[in-house]
Amino acid sequence: MSEENATFDIDFQVPCVHRLRFTQDLFGKDQDVLLDLLQSSGDQVPRVQFWVDEHVARAQPNLSMRIRGFAQQHPDNFNLIGNIQTCPGGEAVKNDIHIIERMLKCINAADLDRRSYIIVIGGGAVLDAVGFAAAIAHRGIRLIRIPTTTLAQADSGVGVKNSVNLFTKKNWVGTFHVPWAVVNDEEMLVTLPDRDFRNGFSEAVKVSLLKDADEFARIEKNATKIRDRDMDAVRPVILRSAQLHLQHITAGGDPFEALEARPLDYGHWSAHKLEPMTDFELRHGEAVAIGVAVDTVYSSLVHGFPKEDAERVLNCLRNLGLTLDHPALHQTEELLNGLEEFRQHLGGRLTLTMLPEIGRKIDVHEVDKSQMLKAIEYVAEFMSQSV
Repeated sequence: MSEENATFDIDFQVPCVHRLRFTQDLFGKDQDVLLDLLQSSGDQVPRVQFWVDEHVARAQPNLSMRIRGFAQQHPDNFNLIGNIQTCPGGEAVKNDIHIIERMLKCINAADLDRRSYIIVIGGGAVLDAVGFAAAIAHRGIRLIRIPTTTLAQADSGVGVKNSVNLFTKKNWVGTFHVPWAVVNDEEMLVTLPDRDFRNGFSEAVKVSLLKDADEFARIEKNATKIRDRDMDAVRPVILRSAQLHLQHITAGGDPFEALEARPLDYGHWSAHKLEPMTDFELRHGEAVAIGVAVDTVYSSLVHGFPKEDAERVLNCLRNLGLTLDHPALHQTEELLNGLEEFRQHLGGRLTLTMLPEIGRKIDVHEVDKSQMLKAIEYVAEFMSQSV
């Protein structure tokens, strides 16, 4: 073979394991679950740094004491390094890039290495930000996520993405980094405010519409129980939503979103625009609820999705306690700019997921803006009639 103009194209795969656990009380009766995830390196006990969402720290003032008690009981399993670190909760942690620099300084000061562990306890935004810092420190430190919201437990917490916002654009800078483990602990939801408890289920509705008609029917049937925090109704929905998201990531053939279609972003082109348009007053789950409603109605107008099923979806979201209208939704010229921003985020041509029926999806590359405006108007009118 000539050495001139040599070409080598070699396909290869990187082995990854995604560990997902469900517990009732992680720092109580279920603490062995966390211990089993902390692997020693030879005779070296792993170094562990904890990061906690400030909202969670305030709502659960005993959490820090429980973490320290857990560490003191198991000195042979891991070393708790330094203070338990806290960071701003909610979208604030993603809107200031300098917070990432502070996180990296703390990681460096703790002398963490690639076989150390960062355990982050918080909502999806905190998981995103701390996960980004963990992914770029030493090109990747083992990360264990402990989501504290229904949204993160059902969706984002089990994903492989992390990011922060930049240039007033959602998730503009970030990486793909498979977490070492995710632990969905029910005890973490106890102090979650009702507003945040409810808005997490928009993602469960989304994934059921894409993949599991029977699951959507179950959510629809139990929507008011879920809204009222009946854990017997809530628990199986979070479990199934997490399973469906995880199956898509690990078996869908595109874990790092290299292809043009991103079905799990159904309803998100407008959601990602609505959040910065409202200065993030709209929670992510609330914006997704609006986005799912709009794209579902659009699917009924353009892609044959049954109109009676579109009504079922809107009623389900409303019965979950989700509001499907906001003044920003009526700023349609600015909102429709979200289509181009979404295309840029995807790369290449615009690709949106739409629904021909519950449990089945299609990819589309063009949007009839007049019909999309009708869908937006329909959703807003539906909500006004429901008040």
